[in-house]
Amino acid sequence: MRVLIVEDEHKLAGALKRGLEQERFAVDVAYEADTGRAELLSGEYDIAVLDRMLPGGDGAELCSEARAAGIQTPIILLTAKSQVRDRVIGLNAGADDYLAKPFNFEELLARVRALLRRPGETLVTPLDVSGLTLNPHTYEVARFGRSIQLSHTEFALLEYLMRHPGQVLSKESLISHVWNFDADILPNTVEAYIGYLRNKIDRPFAGPELLKTVRGFGYKIG
Repeated sequence: MRVLIVEDEHKLAGALKRGLEQERFAVDVAYEADTGRAELLSGEYDIAVLDRMLPGGDGAELCSEARAAGIQTPIILLTAKSQVRDRVIGLNAGADDYLAKPFNFEELLARVRALLRRPGETLVTPLDVSGLTLNPHTYEVARFGRSIQLSHTEFALLEYLMRHPGQVLSKESLISHVWNFDADILPNTVEAYIGYLRNKIDRPFAGPELLKTVRGFGYKIG
């Protein structure tokens, strides 16, 4: 799952990025309104965390613009303003939640997970593709009940594939949803990680091969 953080306090933004990455999220950070707006409007994120007061704009305004553009990404607003009126402004702009500074990272993480569990969303529902199971909440992966250990990137890649069973996903799509924008992605990075996954979810098992290459188009699972 991919998270956008728009926060001008570099120390706080860095701490949030590190904490969320430890929880197996791919995280992109913007430090001012214009960059944050462009990334939010790309629609590439599963959830966004926006500061209210930003150089060049207001997080509530970014939220309002995103909703006007049809972007349904869940949004949490962060702010030093904790008055009821400020919360009302943020929620009326289309934010899904509001967190006043200072806050505990564990609370932010709980709010992120709660939004991803909201009705209509399936981002934390355990996934099952032909006996291969993945639990986005506990990070457990197994095939036919046998546990499989994955790295953070392998887990994120497999999760994205399993959210689109039977669908051919291009390398570009995989890169945009699994890796951070600032990650050092080489031309063969995706092929390498697909190989790592095959060695763990297919080759040790007698069942049918689940992870397939569709030459010239991408990869699919199912």
